[in-house]
Order: sequence, then structure tokens, then C-alpha cells
Amino acid sequence: MGVLRYCLLALLAIAGVHASALSVQSPRVTITGPDAAQLRTESLLADGPLPTLTLGADDALKLTFQVVESDGGKGVQPHQVFLRFYDELSGEEGIQPLRVTPGGKAKFELSMSKPPASLPPSSTAPLRVSLLLGSFSHAPASYSLFDLLVPPSAPAPTHPDEPSFHARPEIVHTFRPDPALPPRPVSALFSGLVLAPWVVLLGLWSHIRPRVPRLFSPQILPFVSSLAAFEGLLFWYWVDLRLGDVLLYGGVLGLITALTGNKALSATGEWRTGRK
Repeated sequence: MGVLRYCLLALLAIAGVHASALSVQSPRVTITGPDAAQLRTESLLADGPLPTLTLGADDALKLTFQVVESDGGKGVQPHQVFLRFYDELSGEEGIQPLRVTPGGKAKFELSMSKPPASLPPSSTAPLRVSLLLGSFSHAPASYSLFDLLVPPSAPAPTHPDEPSFHARPEIVHTFRPDPALPPRPVSALFSGLVLAPWVVLLGLWSHIRPRVPRLFSPQILPFVSSLAAFEGLLFWYWVDLRLGDVLLYGGVLGLITALTGNKALSATGEWRTGRK
């Protein structure tokens, strides 16, 4: 299919080279004022430089021509006919399609009071107006018609959301410096204050010497182990766990602690009464 397509394109190109060319007959442009008075009439495609036409804010332009074959002068209807408006200063371009009769006659009217959407934004430079002809049975053609001076376009209205589509200033984050470590004597002082209650507790424990139950007995060891597991769970939560995990594991440990604690209290009571 690809080879067939390239062959067809090549045949069309060869046929376009040998086909008769298109030409424009009797091109004429007329400028009228707001009161329909004729201000200027110009025949186009004459020898010499392109004419420069000027349109006021209320003026109108009318362009008429006929597309004919260069050989016999017979009027034809091309498949595509366009007017091209080009601003060489800004690079803006506008394309206006034209309707052509079967006999090749065409007409285009431009009113500056209501310009068409195909007219590009204008500046102080003239618009280069050219005619583009395309046909499957004739060679394509392009003709420069005239230069057109129109009033400069008003600036486009600013959309309220337009600033949202522009680059915003770069956000630069300013981070606070890392906190400085306190002097070692101060750290040692507060560490001593934290450990002081344990020193006092051990001193009082050695002075009072209370009767300690059998911590490693089968009745009390599970309870002490569950309390140690709670401390380990809190440390694990501080390091890695989430709150939901802590509640789940804590619920299981709480049930185990309650059962082992009840058994430990029963064993302690039996020891105090002297039954064991």
C-alpha cells in the first residue's frame, strides 16, 4: 500500500507539471467609505511594484477576479482558493477561503467595522495580501495582489485567570539551622537529675529491705514478662510502629497481662496467708 501511495503521488505530481496553469483575469479592488462613496479603485497584477492600499476604521474593501486557464482563457472552478494575509513584521498570518462560481468568478468583501476572524492582528506594518489557487487538474498558482494598511489591532483583553498560566516566581525554602548541642557539663547535669530518683529508690530499698515475692516463680514470672513486653511495645512504637498497630498489639498484651496478673495476685495472697 505504501509503494502504491507513493506511485500515485508521483503520477499526480507529473500530471500537475504538464497540466495547464491557472491565471487570474481582471482582478480589481475597490475601497469605499462609510457613506458608500468610492474612495479608490485599483487594477491588480499590473507591471510594477505592488500597490499599497489603506483602510480606515469604517472603510470597506471589495475584491473581484476570475480564475481562467492560461491556455484558452476558459473560466474554471479551482478546488481551493485562499486569500493570505501576512504581516512580515510580526509573522502573523491569516487565511481566508473564497467561494468561486463554476465559471471561475469570485468576490471578497472586507469591512473594517466588522473584520473577519481570518484577519490577523495588525501592527503598523502593512499586510501582504496574496491569492493561492489549488486544483487537482491544474498546476497550483500563487499571486501577490497588494499591500494593505489597516488600523492597528487593539490589545487583547486580559483574562482574569491569565496570571495563572505564567511562570510563577521560584519558591526558595529557608530552613532553620540544626539545633546546637548543649555543652557536655549541662547534659551531664540533667542526665544526673533524671537518674537521681533511681538512686534514691535503690537507697530506700536497701534501707527498708521489704519482703520481695518470688519473681521467678511460675505464677509471677508471666505477669512480670507481660509488663516487660508492654515496655518493649512502647519502645517499638517510638521507633517504627503506628498507632493502629500499638492498639492491636496492646489489646492482646492487655488481655494476657490481666490473666497473668490475676494469677500472680492469687499466688501472692496464698503466700501471705502461709498456705504455700
